[in-house]
Order: sequence, then structure tokens, then C-alpha cells
Amino acid sequence: MPHDREGVIKYRLDHQYRALPSDADLAEINAWRSIVYRLGLIGRSADKYDGLGFGNISSRRAPGQDDFWVSATQTGHLPQLGPEHYAWVTAAAPQQNYLQAQGRAQPSSEALTHAVIYQGLPGVRAVIHGHCPEIWHNTAKLRLAHTAAHIPYGTPEMARAVASILQTLGETESGIFTMLGHEDGVVAFGTSLRQAAELLIGQLALALALEQNRPDR
Repeated sequence: MPHDREGVIKYRLDHQYRALPSDADLAEINAWRSIVYRLGLIGRSADKYDGLGFGNISSRRAPGQDDFWVSATQTGHLPQLGPEHYAWVTAAAPQQNYLQAQGRAQPSSEALTHAVIYQGLPGVRAVIHGHCPEIWHNTAKLRLAHTAAHIPYGTPEMARAVASILQTLGETESGIFTMLGHEDGVVAFGTSLRQAAELLIGQLALALALEQNRPDR
């Protein structure tokens, strides 16, 4: 399966380098991000992904609106994030490969995928993009929805593929899928940060069980 260089922003970005709004409450997103980081689903590995940080997390700013907070690009290696490590995506046009944002740092390279989910599923309040080889390699055995191996992340093609997955999943407000063209990439979403994280962790447990039951072990 193809390997695409991690952490490179491919969408057109209109970014204003200024502080987040004073009412930005990042306590919950930071708490769940810390848990996912400790599990190694967000982080950095010297021998993988060109040694760059991986994984990101976001939450919808308010019900009924499509803007959202998202961890900034290349923050995966940080154990703790502050307000300067988040961006506020204020507008998105995935089919035009365009994002508008503000913050002390630019939004994650996967922010376009987050935007597609928020726009397609109004009930979704949180999205987590992690890297998990156990889940990714067991996509078929876990019967997970997935994007095709030839589709790179952060592109209009990926936006269309994710939109197609959302249609396939039907009337749902939570789910998980893998990105076969983005090494180890997995995305979970839900009506809360807790639900999204629990979906991701639950699939990790199932994948680890499959790994332990492999005949070559």
C-alpha cells in the first residue's frame, strides 16, 4: 500500500495568525487528546512517517454550526497542548480543497477530512484521526469501512471518498473507518469526544485480539 508523506498540508489555506476567541474552552478536548496520546494513537516515532508527528483531534464549536477546534499541524509529538497548539476552522469547502482558519498555528493536515464529517453529519461533535497499525492492517477482518489505497490524505479525492463512506454508513452519528492510502490512518467520530475515543479504543482491543490469535504467533 502506498505511503504518503505525513503532516504535509495539501489544501488551500486562508489562515489568520492570531489568538483563538476568548471563549475557547479546550479542557475536554485536551483531556481526551492526552488519553489518545498515551495510547500511542497520536504521537511521533523516529522510524515511521518520516519521523514527523501524527494524529489529530477536533470538536465542533457549537451545535448547528460547522466550525470546529482542531489540533494544529505537527503537534503530535507534544504530551500536552495549550491554546497556541489549536486552530479554529471557521469555513471549509472540501470540494474546492479550501479551508479558512485562525490561531497561533495552522490546522492539522487532516482538517479537510474533519470538515467533511462535520458538514455531512450535523450530529457529530468530535473527530479523532489516529495512527494504529493493528486496526489498519486488520481493516478487512474487522469489516471496517475504508478509503481506497490509491487516495492520498488531505485532497479533494479523499474528501469525496469520506463523503461516500458517510453515505454508506447511513443515518448514523458515530462510526470509524480506515484510510488505506494513508499508512496506519484511522478516523473515529461521534456525538462526543468520549464516544469517538471509545470507538477507537474498542476497535484497537478487537484488533489486538486478532493479532494474538494469528497462527504464526
